[in-house]
Amino acid sequence: MANDGTLPLSWTPLIDSLDLVALPAAEAVRAGAVPSARVAPVEDHLADTAAFCEAYGVDETTTANCVIVKGRGGGKDILAAVIVLASDRADVNRTVKKHLGASKLSFARTEDTEVLTGMTSGGVTPVGLPADWPVLIDPAVAALDDVLIGGGVRTSKILVPGHELAELVGAEVVPVAL
Repeated sequence: MANDGTLPLSWTPLIDSLDLVALPAAEAVRAGAVPSARVAPVEDHLADTAAFCEAYGVDETTTANCVIVKGRGGGKDILAAVIVLASDRADVNRTVKKHLGASKLSFARTEDTEVLTGMTSGGVTPVGLPADWPVLIDPAVAALDDVLIGGGVRTSKILVPGHELAELVGAEVVPVAL
């Protein structure tokens, strides 16, 4: 335990610890994504945002959640990622739907998310998502010097400069938070 009663996080460069993240995230990092990122193992039962922040002494305003949305628009299926601060909620029904040109849009089911991303629900990361997916990043996330995101699994967290998230394949900085 840390001196303040929270659990410590042990950060290492992500490029040196690819075994801690989901395979698609590791492959993206090998290809040059998020070069400054660091990774830390976390306890699976503490992976959900509220539990994680409390146990590890992290402020929700420095943590971002990545959700996958699925819908239809213009006669085609739409899949996208939406990243907002953990202290915010994504405006899926208006802003995201309009930006993606979707006639209908909803959060992807857990099973679909895991199959489509190769990642574990509750740990999905924008790093390593399919290259043809839009990745909508709220400006508050992109502006952070360091933001905590999932590792694609429930047993790790990635710490990355917000601007490096904005440089991911398919990334767009769009005000998507309510």
